Amino acid sequence: MSAAAPSPDLARLPDDFWAVVGINAERRADVETFRGMLTRANANTNLVGASTLSEFEVRHFIDSAQLAWFAPDARIWADLGSGAGLPGVILAILMKGRPGGHVHLVESMAKRCRFLSEVIEALRLPATLHHARAEALSLTADVVTARACAPLPRLLSFARPYLVRGAKGLFLKGQEVESEIDEARKIWRFSWRTHISLSDPRGRVLELERLTHV
Repeated sequence: MSAAAPSPDLARLPDDFWAVVGINAERRADVETFRGMLTRANANTNLVGASTLSEFEVRHFIDSAQLAWFAPDARIWADLGSGAGLPGVILAILMKGRPGGHVHLVESMAKRCRFLSEVIEALRLPATLHHARAEALSLTADVVTARACAPLPRLLSFARPYLVRGAKGLFLKGQEVESEIDEARKIWRFSWRTHISLSDPRGRVLELERLTHV
């Protein structure tokens, strides 16, 4: 199947974005099914801001899928504080087309776990749901990620078990990321660089490795 063409408002994406992240007609159908499930569930459970659903393509899909573009060789992912499944469910949809692809969805709230379990089953995702606190697990992954989970100093305490086992961190952050980095460096040592978000030039993707305590 051929890669789906970008809509005009996404014309600024890299030319190879759709091919690298692995979007085709089958994956696109899965994304649309997930969008519908999220919209229906959100009417009863506050999973995402209701106003963001009208901008699902950019605010949620592209924002999540860009992680696969920044780490094209990653196969095993751990998504901390999965919540509504962003970015974890989107990554799991993309991993369906990749040998060995798998996503660990880590969520501590039972009502969100119920929603994620329904999505995993409905879409037959290569994903494992962990109803647990992120820092209580010790999973091996290529990449550990999170979106809107916690400020960086606290997020790194959640991500530490994954990072020390060899994972790279790719965290979706806002325009205040430099302040968060400054605060985190009072507690942690790490190497990092930031990338301009492909979904919103005000946002940043924080790439982080080699975490140790100060």
